[in-house]
Amino acid sequence: MTSETEKLPHWDLTNVFPSLGSKEFDAAFEEYKEKLEDLDEYLAKHNISSADEGTIEQDPPKLAEILAGLLDRFNYVLHLSGTINAYLFSFISTDSYNNDAKRAMSLQEQQNVRLEKHDVSISAWIGSIAQHLLEINSQNDITKSHAFYLEETAEQSKFLMTGPEENLAAELSMSGANAWAKLQGTVTSQLKVEFEVDGKTETTPITGLLNYAYHVDEAVRRRAYETENAAWQSVSEPLAASLNGVKGAVGTLNRKRGRRDDLHSSLDQARIDQQTIESMLGAMKDSFPMFRKYFNAKAKRLGKETMAWWDLFAPVGESDSTMSYPGACKFILEQFKQFSPELAEYSQNAIANNHLDMEPRDGKRPGGFCMYVPKVEESRIFINYDGSLDNVFTIAHELGHAYHNHVRIGKTMLNRQTPMTLAETASIMCETIVTDAAIAHADSTDDELAILDTNLIGSSQVVVDIYSRYLFESEVFERRAEAELSVDDFNDIMLRAQKAAYGDALDEKYLQQYMWTWKPHYYSPGRSFYNYPYAFGLLFATGLYAIYQERGADFIPDFVDLLASTGEANAADLAARFDIDLRTPTFWENSLKVVGQRIDRYIEI
Repeated sequence: MTSETEKLPHWDLTNVFPSLGSKEFDAAFEEYKEKLEDLDEYLAKHNISSADEGTIEQDPPKLAEILAGLLDRFNYVLHLSGTINAYLFSFISTDSYNNDAKRAMSLQEQQNVRLEKHDVSISAWIGSIAQHLLEINSQNDITKSHAFYLEETAEQSKFLMTGPEENLAAELSMSGANAWAKLQGTVTSQLKVEFEVDGKTETTPITGLLNYAYHVDEAVRRRAYETENAAWQSVSEPLAASLNGVKGAVGTLNRKRGRRDDLHSSLDQARIDQQTIESMLGAMKDSFPMFRKYFNAKAKRLGKETMAWWDLFAPVGESDSTMSYPGACKFILEQFKQFSPELAEYSQNAIANNHLDMEPRDGKRPGGFCMYVPKVEESRIFINYDGSLDNVFTIAHELGHAYHNHVRIGKTMLNRQTPMTLAETASIMCETIVTDAAIAHADSTDDELAILDTNLIGSSQVVVDIYSRYLFESEVFERRAEAELSVDDFNDIMLRAQKAAYGDALDEKYLQQYMWTWKPHYYSPGRSFYNYPYAFGLLFATGLYAIYQERGADFIPDFVDLLASTGEANAADLAARFDIDLRTPTFWENSLKVVGQRIDRYIEI
């Protein structure tokens, strides 16, 4: 791997709209409002409202006709909304100083509240006609093609408040939980610090500082850790207020909607059951001694008895520490082609057409993600690329998400709705393909060691650290139901969660109590427990990869069919296509054994 100065790409969305102020964007926004009005009229005409209002039509043939018309209109509005939301977020996520984009998003969110209200009315109405759905679907191709959505919606309608209550909750969300989430995004994206490396002091955004966790020099890593903590401490009060606001609102609504606990809605969103998550979490917890062997071996390689937090991402081995962006893309595409020429061709097109935004810069948020843009049936990928091997794997990961979107071209918006658990399937598969290739192409034992370490850093984060985040969020929800939590409370909960997961593998004096401040997952009002799905994704895809290794090219069509179906079935049913039982520990334990083999090799070298 080589390091070189290069211009990293910014994503291009001009094929969606020429610019934020263009007549095309304005026209799309006006069409969105018009289609919402049309949906308003359709709902009123056919008395599609919350179950506590009006008279419900009961004639199945007529219901089939009404429902088919509703699905067409609803899908179209969701298509418009998804396009505009993604387009605006492309500006806000990369430039939090863009006031025009923030104002446009505020206007868009007002319309989205209307859509959210319609969604509630539609869900309640579908629940009220649930007994007729089988007969309706036998009479109409449009409703039949949306059978899974209709059945799932009818079931989830049991957890709705009354119509007026749901409408009020939607209206208040803009100045409540969503506003708190936006505050967290703004604070973290605009936070800057002064940091000195190689005798030169520069002002860097916090996203840039986080990359020093991978620096070869422990002194630099430690100073970055200390500087980071001081920075998070300086903004911890508004971020604590934000987290209290989000979790307080979500918890209140969960109780009003009759959820058994704050995890319940997350499991339903993930399309898994309690037995599945308990089996997975139990297997993860049982694997901690295996991961602690890795942490202890890494500490020894770093010349230490026990690692501190700033050592978790430290590079190990003598491999070159960075890879140029063009070099990373070339390597990834070569490996994708071995797995699937279609995957490679798709990824090449995405790279060539600037679907990736790679440059870290002031105003750009931390992290990485992939977003779908419905109008053009394309995805856009967001990463703060620093040339590290971890970032190379992240490119592969996010291209996997994009390919997942690609194989669902032609699916309606309602049939594309994929839970986070299954959304990680293609991304982890693609990351695994590139990781295995990197290990196989290692030029030396030191190179193999460096690649293995990068992979095990990722696996330990997804298994060990994700478990700590699950513990953290569980306790936050439980205690927030009683009272607001202070900065010290959040820090204490985080430290105890990390101790429970990492055990004696890390120095207790140097954990990361401020992890809660910058992880945007905690601040998502609509995605509580946005942590365990990553572990599910890693272990599910690892298990599928093992099947691929056995079956070879014959596996690919079935895998693509699985990806295309993730919006139209629950996780257990999709897994059963490959004879996988998610509700017993065996599958999860076997996937973790694959990680264990890499740990054994790491220790052996």
